[in-house]
Amino acid sequence: MTQQSSDFEFLYGQWQVRHRRLKERLVGCQDWEAFRSVSRVYGLMGGLTNVDESQRSDGRWVGMSIRLFEPLSKQWSIYWVGPDGALQPPVMGRFEDGVGTFYGDEESATGRLRCRFVWSQIGTAHPRWEQALSLDDGQSWETNWIMEHTRL
Repeated sequence: MTQQSSDFEFLYGQWQVRHRRLKERLVGCQDWEAFRSVSRVYGLMGGLTNVDESQRSDGRWVGMSIRLFEPLSKQWSIYWVGPDGALQPPVMGRFEDGVGTFYGDEESATGRLRCRFVWSQIGTAHPRWEQALSLDDGQSWETNWIMEHTRL
């Protein structure tokens, strides 16, 4: 697939999102919390950027993503803003064969973490996003957040 600013157009619109998120990260936790949100996604600047915001039915914010396409590198940078308003470092990557894979680093109390976002099932009625973290520079991964989308 040729990388282009339209890569995320599949996501434009309004979605019901089913979240499953580990209650604790990187400690061997097997206890997941589940919740739902509504996500609104729209493009800006002719598709070079897009934004989504997600809110639970009780009004609490889940967060927002800001995605920026860089035409020269044909790569996306994705920034996450949590409900506390803190902007996280970006993950960067691209789509290949209908799957978007994006990597970045973040700091934690235990040191540097490798972070991976994967967008899959983008050609279906239920696109899927997963976040995974690694303490060993990508040798092993723990998936800690899964979002499954249904268009409203």
